[in-house]
Amino acid sequence: MRSQRTYRFNFRLDLGSSLLVGIVELAEVAVLYTSVHRIGGLDLSAVLLVFGLADLTYSIADLAVGHCDTLPTYLRAGTIDVFYLRPQPLLLQLITSDISLRRLARAGVGLAALVVGLVVNDIDWTPGHVAVLLLAVPCGIAISAAMYVWAAGAQFFLVDGAEATNAFVYGGRYAATQPASVWARPLQALFGFLFPMAFTGYLPTVAVLGLSGPAWLPAWLAWCTPLAAGWVWLLALGSWRLGVRHYQGAGG
Repeated sequence: MRSQRTYRFNFRLDLGSSLLVGIVELAEVAVLYTSVHRIGGLDLSAVLLVFGLADLTYSIADLAVGHCDTLPTYLRAGTIDVFYLRPQPLLLQLITSDISLRRLARAGVGLAALVVGLVVNDIDWTPGHVAVLLLAVPCGIAISAAMYVWAAGAQFFLVDGAEATNAFVYGGRYAATQPASVWARPLQALFGFLFPMAFTGYLPTVAVLGLSGPAWLPAWLAWCTPLAAGWVWLLALGSWRLGVRHYQGAGG
């Protein structure tokens, strides 16, 4: 972390570029509402809350474990074998191997959208709604982090197939910032239950705003967010365990 801040101009440039990407993605969502007032039953104020929750939790997970997507580089170079020589769990070493501070800027965009969304929406601050939001943040971080771990486990089999898992990891992040009510049924099954990204932003939003949600993703499912986080971590750890057992070494 200290080394990243040593070259101040480069560090500021990294922060600025990361911030710009986050702003552009938020602007992309806002532009959709210049032509229509509602999409999937949500107006711009509600979607700000969806975007803020999903983007903030994903960005924090990205800061903590996002560098797991560099595993294919370690596998191709054979440097992953060094991790096996140390008396620490392989996954723990991979997670703690790097922290990219530039990702803080993305988290800042998500936090700003979340704060604005909480202010501009007419929310009935009941204990239940407060509890849903308090559950949404840590569980959303856990769900997004598990996606990275799941993808890393799959890379032991794919090696050069990072794009195959990115379609679900980064595609899931993009889907999470949109109203899940507009998804087709296959996408609702994929990102609502198999990879439960709808629990990071959409479901908490419809729950606190008193909306019903679509048939497959009713608002009451927001209370099942901890279960969704537990499920996706079981999936992630299973993928990781299978991948580690499959790996036989670089052969150097």
